[in-house]
Amino acid sequence: MVNLYLIRHGRQNSTLCNVDVGLSEQGWLQAELLRERLRGYPIDALYSSNLIRAVQTAEIVNEALQLPHIIREELREISFGLMEGKSDEYNDEHFAEFKAEQRKLIDDIPYPGGENGTSVYERAMPVIQEIVQSGKKDIAVITHGGIIRVMMAALFGRNQARRFLFGVSLEHTGITQLVYHPADDRFYLERFNDYAHLEQYPKLRRRGIS
Repeated sequence: MVNLYLIRHGRQNSTLCNVDVGLSEQGWLQAELLRERLRGYPIDALYSSNLIRAVQTAEIVNEALQLPHIIREELREISFGLMEGKSDEYNDEHFAEFKAEQRKLIDDIPYPGGENGTSVYERAMPVIQEIVQSGKKDIAVITHGGIIRVMMAALFGRNQARRFLFGVSLEHTGITQLVYHPADDRFYLERFNDYAHLEQYPKLRRRGIS
């Protein structure tokens, strides 16, 4: 049995869509709280995506774990294509038709010039399989909300268009734990978007953003 902890990175230092920047001050605090929580876990492997916010989150966590930090590009956030680097207001105005179609949760349509859920799954799942078959038993993967939702939909029988039903808002540094049983090559969901380490700090949670 393998415990796989899919963990969203800390809050990034930009409100623009999927820009590759480091953590904000709040993101550093979130990562430090995550570090203290994971200090008591028997983590024996640490992975992250190659985006700066995920790398920095993993580095902060690793102050406690002291493990080799393995970076895999395939674990990066979904590509938002032409929407990347733009504000929410810009994207709401210029991609209104796409967003309206996406909200129907019918077709797994790609972001304009970017990826859809299926393409993300196809690049990320081989790495996830490699990780859970590595011989390690408790593995932390610092990744992104898009990856986590894609994995939830794929592993638990939902159309990728409906991946957005997994959490109204995934918290930064929230923990989703999957248990992998090698004998039947099957994943079980143990917990989803667990942010107990942020409970006492409302301003560090997404609903605390003004």
